[in-house]
Amino acid sequence: MTEPMDEGLLRALVPQVITALLRRGADFASAEDAVQEALIDALRTWPTDPPRDPRAWLTTAAVHRLTDAARSEVARRRREERVDEEPEPGPTEQADDTLLLLFLCASPELSPTSAVALTLRAVAGLTTREIADAFLVPEATMAQRISRAKATLRDRRLDAPADVAVVLHVLHLAYTTGHQGSDERHDLAREAIRLTRQLVLASPEPEVRGLLALMLLHHARHRARVVDGRLVPLDEQDRALWDRAEVAEGVRILQGALGEHRRGRFQVEAAIAALHDDAATSGETDWPQILSWYDELLALSVDPVRDDPAAVLSRAVAVGHVLGASAGLLEVERVGPELKGRHRVDATRAYLLRLAGDLPAAAEAYARAAERCTSTLERDHLVRQAALAQAAGPAGHVNGT
Repeated sequence: MTEPMDEGLLRALVPQVITALLRRGADFASAEDAVQEALIDALRTWPTDPPRDPRAWLTTAAVHRLTDAARSEVARRRREERVDEEPEPGPTEQADDTLLLLFLCASPELSPTSAVALTLRAVAGLTTREIADAFLVPEATMAQRISRAKATLRDRRLDAPADVAVVLHVLHLAYTTGHQGSDERHDLAREAIRLTRQLVLASPEPEVRGLLALMLLHHARHRARVVDGRLVPLDEQDRALWDRAEVAEGVRILQGALGEHRRGRFQVEAAIAALHDDAATSGETDWPQILSWYDELLALSVDPVRDDPAAVLSRAVAVGHVLGASAGLLEVERVGPELKGRHRVDATRAYLLRLAGDLPAAAEAYARAAERCTSTLERDHLVRQAALAQAAGPAGHVNGT
């Protein structure tokens, strides 16, 4: 009888088995390749012949793959001695192994994009094709990127010191890549949340909990964010579709993180997200408090316009809601020259112009933003907003995004 495959189990086993091979002396690139080949074997044989101990089976298969790939006869004999029998079942160290590998893949020696890609493959267990689809690049391009990343880490020790801030940055990038994309890319967001949960278990840093809270508070809106292939702005979303249990969990985790009296950017961003999620309707949003949090967020950076332009523009929207659209537009004009060419500048300007009731100018700004936007999902939304503003005319009114 054919048993259904538990893909979640397979993905959870990936970092454990890679770490086991690294402890046996394999280099990172060879270990990761061997585990990927073992996964192919598992997908072929497990449905009809499930193993008693999946981790031991996968470890044995991966080590055999290393053995087959060995060029040296001496190295081949040494590896074969280690895999004569299937390893005895025993307690796993899934969280510890996953975190060790996560810190290795989030090495500061790698570019952020390469670190995210390698993390998704080696730690989250995604295929090269899945990762390539998420980053909207050809599979061959992503394969080369991952191969270069593995080569960079070839001689890096598994227990080498790593920076938690770098790991958080990689996890945040992975989540954002999945959350801002289409449903086909949403696996990345879920994997980032899973990995951050494991990091919370091992790290007392408030920012780790801040990041998990931020992810949960954004993820709670996922079902309402893209409907029928169309991006739905926050204030137009059907809030009945929001996952209130996930919101409650995010708020609870955030409260604990803020109680530490050490606030980082993820804690502050989570506080802003919580205020949006707490509003029963868009009209009940506590914009004055959101503006206060944005002021705190920008104060964390020496040069906010350069380091966090998205937060600068989002603060301009908050200013528009608290002090009036004209005040918000002045904020955009103040930073516009430094952010020249970014589509979000025109998108923010368009939103505030529509808030001010200047629909013809809003339509033009939306159109300019659409021309510069590289995301198909967001570009289509901007085009629709431009058409709506244009159709409404000087005397018309359109609900805010």
